[in-house]
Amino acid sequence: MSFGVVEGGGSDAGYDALTVAAIADHPFGPIKFTGERWALPDVRLLAPVLPTKIIGIGRNYAEHAAELGHDLPPAPLIFLKPSTAVIGPRDAIRMPADSQRVEFEGELALVVGGVVRDVPREKALDALLGYTCGNDVTARDQQSADGQWARAKGHDSFCPLGPWIETVLDPADLHLHTDVDGETRQDSRTSLMIHDVPTLVSYISHVMTLLPGDVILTGTPAGVGPVAEGQTVSVTVDGIGTLSNSVRAR
Repeated sequence: MSFGVVEGGGSDAGYDALTVAAIADHPFGPIKFTGERWALPDVRLLAPVLPTKIIGIGRNYAEHAAELGHDLPPAPLIFLKPSTAVIGPRDAIRMPADSQRVEFEGELALVVGGVVRDVPREKALDALLGYTCGNDVTARDQQSADGQWARAKGHDSFCPLGPWIETVLDPADLHLHTDVDGETRQDSRTSLMIHDVPTLVSYISHVMTLLPGDVILTGTPAGVGPVAEGQTVSVTVDGIGTLSNSVRAR
């Protein structure tokens, strides 16, 4: 198990055309290649990072807030997911037995690149290592019943991340698309966020210190809905790629 760099034409190249070049240590500093390389289809991709914490943003798209009957927050509405919720590409989302309504939430995810505290908005993008796809899986019935979100969003497997981290990307206006078994459920753009990426990073860093590898889920657009055992959820973000996960019983 090791970190690597995906090579061979970027995220728009065909999957079979890509290779993975192993790097020594971790990606949070100078990159040193080991010389080992594999064809991408021959490796198993794990979650691209295991954060100390995952910071989620609620109600960051107006249409999503409206579909759930919520008002728009005047400032970013933040919550936490545990690191134990993280799974990687093609891993299974496990349905808890005590929930009757588990929903997908496709999102752009940010990966923090260093120790970040009180960063000004104009320097916020420099604090990021890069970007990946995320799925803020939520037990909607538990969220409604509890009046807070820790249980509903904290189950094991409720934070798929991947397929990799794109380090060179402008997050201002990316197409975000989520489908379930090939049927489109979410189709939006990051330009429709209420609070944009620099604002989110700066705001959160004034609340808590961000550490290398921490993940910020930037909020989900309209179209969230339930998933059932046997289905597959795929989240695609322009310039990054597609994160697909099956749904299974726990």
